[in-house]
Amino acid sequence: MGRRYFCDYCDRSFQDNLHNRKKHLNGVQHQRSKKAWYDFFRDASEVLAEEQTKKPCRRYLQSGQCDFGPGCRFSHMTVEDLDDLKAQVEERRRKVDRNSHVPPCNVGRWLEELVKRKDSSNKSAVISEPPSYSLPPGWPPLSELPPSLHPPSVSKPDDSPDLEWG
Repeated sequence: MGRRYFCDYCDRSFQDNLHNRKKHLNGVQHQRSKKAWYDFFRDASEVLAEEQTKKPCRRYLQSGQCDFGPGCRFSHMTVEDLDDLKAQVEERRRKVDRNSHVPPCNVGRWLEELVKRKDSSNKSAVISEPPSYSLPPGWPPLSELPPSLHPPSVSKPDDSPDLEWG
């Protein structure tokens, strides 16, 4: 029987040789199927911009079907579909606007602040208070955890008792 090639875009298989594969990949049906697959994942704003420039398809509006399908140069979206698409685009813009208050990354300023903090911590050798750690919800108590999962101590690592790892 020989090897067979299965095309995920077209959902069909054929004998796998150079001639057949090349003929299929350059074929109109494969190109349309591949375009339809990638169009499925397009951003809503792109789809809205494209659909607003198209005129409505009379055949699709009258009968609910069009012989050209997704390859039709006219729009198959109803007014309600366009309104839903606009709402999706607006919702996404609002989400982006809410997250746009994040300041831009400035590495130079961050490094300067880091040096200042290190200098100030070296000057004050007094440890104010140890950091507090809390275990995630659902974890067993600290006494039941292995040593590798215990929070770090404030003392030097050499001061810890001899532990066997591994």
